[in-house]
Amino acid sequence: MAHDVQHYNLDQKFDFTAATKKSVFTVLIIGAALLVIGIVMAMFGGHHEEAAEAGGHAFHWYERLYANLWINNVYFTGIAIIGVFFFAVQYAAQAGWSAPISRVMLSFGNWLPYAGILMIVTFFVANHDLFHWTHAYLFDTNSPEYDKIIDGKGSFFYWPMAKGTFPAFYILRMVLFFGFWVFFFTKFKKISAQEDQLGGTTHWFKMRSWSAYFIIFFAVSSSVSAWDWVMSIDTHWFSTLFGWYVFSSWFVSGLSAITLLVIFLKSRGYLEMVNENHVHDMGKFVFGFTIFWTYLWFSQFLLIYYANIPEESVYFIERLSSDIYGPYIFVNLIMNFFLPFLILMTRDAKRHGIFLKVVCTLIIAGHWVDFFLMVQPGTLGHNGGIGFMEIGMFLVYGSAVTFVVLTGLSKGNLIPKNHPMLEESYHHHI
Repeated sequence: MAHDVQHYNLDQKFDFTAATKKSVFTVLIIGAALLVIGIVMAMFGGHHEEAAEAGGHAFHWYERLYANLWINNVYFTGIAIIGVFFFAVQYAAQAGWSAPISRVMLSFGNWLPYAGILMIVTFFVANHDLFHWTHAYLFDTNSPEYDKIIDGKGSFFYWPMAKGTFPAFYILRMVLFFGFWVFFFTKFKKISAQEDQLGGTTHWFKMRSWSAYFIIFFAVSSSVSAWDWVMSIDTHWFSTLFGWYVFSSWFVSGLSAITLLVIFLKSRGYLEMVNENHVHDMGKFVFGFTIFWTYLWFSQFLLIYYANIPEESVYFIERLSSDIYGPYIFVNLIMNFFLPFLILMTRDAKRHGIFLKVVCTLIIAGHWVDFFLMVQPGTLGHNGGIGFMEIGMFLVYGSAVTFVVLTGLSKGNLIPKNHPMLEESYHHHI
């Protein structure tokens, strides 16, 4: 290792202190309390009786609970896998600037095993309340509720001769995606640990190769998972850029989470090599992909609006014409584009932690609203909304993810001390 880097503590480890754990658990308890209040309010809200009397679907409080579980499962899974993806991108691109913070990116992958279990369990428990296509009568040609369109899409979810029974293809894809994501994450951790112990450039080249394999797999799995986990909720509807759209929402949220964690660690005296130039780069990524997300949002909306084809426009009509969801369309755009764009427009704003903390927190909350708008209208209809249950569930998941990520981060070196580009990062200046 070159002389310039030697005076830094390259064996530094994050100490997950009792005070930090107390803060995380405080948020968890507050979230759990709000969640319980929300559940109690939903149980005695009377919506199910009103629906039953009107002769429609009898709404039950647990349907809203399931929808919130699904929103947070998908959203925080995305943030976790983006951490691993962004880590892999650094190696595939032979990036040097990011060497001191690469372990921070990778630490988000610690949530993936928990996310996989939660996703699979939630699907088995709540599939009929989340996905219309899971009802067998839709595939029965003798049923008055037979749906030709959904039947045509059935082979994507089921074995061809077993439509409406067990969604084997859907479950298989979910297990494969999480299985390979966890495999790649574990592989990256193992190679990183070997690099710390043995040094040399062999492990860097090995990491670069594995990163390329992961990125190829991620390109396919991220899009297909978006179709499976989100787009199939509105089974009749489809968008050809939906995979990109979900990725962009995941990506800017993940970048924001990584940036917040880097700033937090810097404030606690860690990551001494990281300076305002590194922070500036993270700010540029957040700023740039905020615009990228908006570009995709607007592209999807404008083309559907202009063509005005009923089977496409119904998606936005259901949301814009709703008193419940309509206002959140504009909240979504304000939180995820207008405010981040205006605040981070200047160079100085991207280099100062106070601006990035505000914007990144705003984006993480804002893109949760984005996933709320993707999931709730198709699962709950007019019985949805944002209340105590939604806020509580978001805080519970957010604090749980934070605890798992910080616990994982505390188990190894913060800095990849034998990274061949650590010297380049030390001299990074923009």
